[in-house]
Order: sequence, then C-alpha cells, then structure tokens
Amino acid sequence: MKTCKATRYVTPLREGGSLPAVVEGDDEGLYVLKFRGAGQGPKVLVAELVAGELARAAGMQVPEIVYMELDTALARTEPDSEIQALIRASGGLNLALDFLPGSVMFDPVADKLEPLLASQIVWLDAYLSNVDRTARNANMLMWHGQLWLIDHGAALYFQYAWHGESERATDPFPRIKDHILLPYAGALTDADRIMSERITPETIASVVALVPDSWLDGEPSGAYTEYLIRRLAAPRRFLEEAIRARALL
Repeated sequence: MKTCKATRYVTPLREGGSLPAVVEGDDEGLYVLKFRGAGQGPKVLVAELVAGELARAAGMQVPEIVYMELDTALARTEPDSEIQALIRASGGLNLALDFLPGSVMFDPVADKLEPLLASQIVWLDAYLSNVDRTARNANMLMWHGQLWLIDHGAALYFQYAWHGESERATDPFPRIKDHILLPYAGALTDADRIMSERITPETIASVVALVPDSWLDGEPSGAYTEYLIRRLAAPRRFLEEAIRARALL
C-alpha cells in the first residue's frame, strides 16, 4: 500500500455517519478520506483496511486503499467548526480510498447481478460480520459498468466487544437476513467453495500485517489473524445462517 499526504480538503461527504471527505493527495489524485478521529476511532480504519483488502483478494472490485497523512494545518482554511475539529483530531496517519468520479449507487432492480457474484458478496459480508450492506445503505457503486464495494468500516464489529479471544469466531451472523443481495444469492454453496479457496490463512496474515500498530489500541494484530482464520473453519456457521435466512425470504 502506498502513502499519500492530503494537500487540500475538497468537500465533505455528509451522507456518511463519520463525515468522510473528498481530499486531494500529493500525487494529485482525489481520495475519500476516512478520519481516525471520527466516530468510533481507528478501529473503523482497521475494518476498512482488512475487509477491503480481503474483498480484493477474493476477486471483488474495491477502490485502491492508501495510507493518508493528514496535517492539522488544513483545518485553518475550513469554515465549518465541526470539520475543523475532525481534522484536528485526526492528525497523522489516516486511511483513504480512490475517489470514483461519476459512479452511481447500486440499484438491485436496475443493476442485475449474476447469482454467483451476489452470493460471493453475501458470503464475504457474513464472514466479515459486515452490518452495513442493506437496502438502506447498499455501500456498492456502479462505475464503468462494474460493481465496486465501498465503506467497510462497519465490518468486524466483534472488535468492539472482545479482548483478543477467538471463541466468538464461530458465531453465526443473524443480521445477514438484512443483506441487500440475499434475495439474489442463489449460489451460496458454490460461492463458499470459491471464497474459501481465495481467502487463505496466508492471505489473512498478509492483510492484517498492513494495519498500523497505532490503529490497534493495544490489541495484538495476531489476534485478528487468529480470529479470521478460525472463522473459516468448517462447518462455517455464518454460511449456514445465510442459507437459512435466504430460505425464509
């Protein structure tokens, strides 16, 4: 992953609960910046990075993720006091995703997906305990005719109520019943075979290793690796729960 420096605050994205923003990087690219000082703090960045890069490793389209250095001096020219405070609370290393200009929000009626792709995304979100890919907030974009997955900060929600233990790794994920793609996920068994082959223990370890220690709030990175590897062990209860939830639709 590359590191950029934010050189200009362009505009807030107020539809996001943590008030992300479009910024310009020192490479002249535009990025959607996720602030470490927002909402639930750096654990959101951990989820964004780990879930996003595991999705990419599994063959999903995800905007490029970069480390983003933020200088609090950018707050001086910002008239909005809330944004000023957010910038000042987020000095140092943050996370950003490549901005996709002209992209539009995914519409399950207009944007037809093959059952296998829909099933792979459902599988991924059940595996990662992503509570935020619903009809209310799809967190998927259509760009140049392709589906892109965005906003994974609500994944890995287990990290807010654990102390490094991995016993909960085998828990099902009942909230998969609310997934926007569940009605279209008619190939969950095939998706399970494909995704479990692509997301290997080695892949998990390499992705978790990308997380800066300063975002971990004292948690050892190995605890994340152990949890995610253990969650892959058969029988995968999160898959069983997704199949059960779809049968009840």
